[in-house]
Amino acid sequence: MTFNIQVTLGIAMTQSVVVQVGQCGNQIGCRFWDLALREYAQFNKSALYDDAVGTFFRNVDSSDGTHLAGGGRIQLLKARAVLVDMEEGVVSEILQGPLRDVFHSTQLLTDVSGAGNNWAVGHMTYGSIYRDKIVDKLRKAAEQCDCLQSFFLLNSMGGGTGSGLGTKVLSLLKDEFPGVCRIVTPVYPSIEDDVIISPYNSILAMRELTENADCVLPVENQALIDILNKITHTCHGQQSRSIPKGDVLVPRKDGLTGSERPFDAMNNIVAKMLLDITSSARFGGTLNMDLNEIPMNLVPFPGLHYLVPSLSPLYSDVSGPARSLDQMFTDVFSKGHQLLKVDLMHSRHLACALMLRGNVHVSDLRRNIDRMKPRLPFVSWKQEGWKTSLCSVPPVGLSQSLLALSNTCAIKSTFVELRERFTKLYKKKAHLHHYLQVDGMEASLFSEAITSLNSLIDEYQHLDSATFLPDPPRLNIAQ
Repeated sequence: MTFNIQVTLGIAMTQSVVVQVGQCGNQIGCRFWDLALREYAQFNKSALYDDAVGTFFRNVDSSDGTHLAGGGRIQLLKARAVLVDMEEGVVSEILQGPLRDVFHSTQLLTDVSGAGNNWAVGHMTYGSIYRDKIVDKLRKAAEQCDCLQSFFLLNSMGGGTGSGLGTKVLSLLKDEFPGVCRIVTPVYPSIEDDVIISPYNSILAMRELTENADCVLPVENQALIDILNKITHTCHGQQSRSIPKGDVLVPRKDGLTGSERPFDAMNNIVAKMLLDITSSARFGGTLNMDLNEIPMNLVPFPGLHYLVPSLSPLYSDVSGPARSLDQMFTDVFSKGHQLLKVDLMHSRHLACALMLRGNVHVSDLRRNIDRMKPRLPFVSWKQEGWKTSLCSVPPVGLSQSLLALSNTCAIKSTFVELRERFTKLYKKKAHLHHYLQVDGMEASLFSEAITSLNSLIDEYQHLDSATFLPDPPRLNIAQ
């Protein structure tokens, strides 16, 4: 099987900047950059700096660090990224690991004390102290782009730095770059989360996501854990195979196998999702999808921009039976393949994007959409709410893959559960003093945050349950 890897044909050169905030955000980012380099090494054998590589990387002179124009050979790649954490541990690990040459010190911002799992400390205290430095780093990253298309923000919802400072960064992005798409991948805590006050942090962060993001791709820790358990069960007794290796594009150690951290396997799944989202904007294909087309086509109403991501296959470096295209379409609408578990089959969809990679024909795509239509309820006024893309370059280790992004009313169940956990604490005013003693934090922010969440839930509920009348008949005119 051959793949079309003429990555520069028909694609305008655009760039994206990844902003990693907090421990979780930086750990996901670490896996993203590792997998991105593997992908380019696999499909860029000539090691030329083209538009695809330029989406996430700059090519610099290895001797003096000056930027090199496109079209030449790769010397040293630098990630288009800003790394922020109020505890320096994870960032220090990155700088001492195999990705150390991918980042420059000017891209990093760290402190030593951390936000103490407190949204107010991250958002108010550190957001005020480091505001100018964060804006400066974001501006420098933007200035190094010829055509900046999007910011990807990676953060967690349960901790202090990820939820608090992460959403502060999001508001700064909206203020400083109002015309640039802001795509957020937040990791929601599971019910068994060991941070007792994570419901407070999550609810306060939710309001910021609703008001300041263009698209939110929510990921849940428990869903990732269940996916890994499923992989382990499926592959029990089988020997895993590693991701196919190629010559990496920057001088570094080959992979992280043998020294992976506990969360690397979970973060790999999120990283793969991010690569799949941007694949059509980086590589050639029959149907290309610009990143700006995602909010344009999938977000019909302001604030209702939470898109449930689903993947098939789940993992590229685990041996197992190959998935047929029809099986992959069935997979992505099942809970076992969702990065946030909701019931897609029994709630109305506002829109759905299907992003295919590999040697797939448009006819196969249309056939499977027709097959799934009777099983997926859409709102009556948008029965054809499908957005599709076909990228000819598959992920490393796979011949085909499918990513679905569902704007579905089913996500309200996640928000209702989060509201219930919040209410159990808030009605007792438990732990509130830790927040209210932070300069700039007011009790009204809690009530405003829960009001925002209630409105979001009500909007999804209304769309899910409303009965829409058909268009009135037209007057028949006699001939």
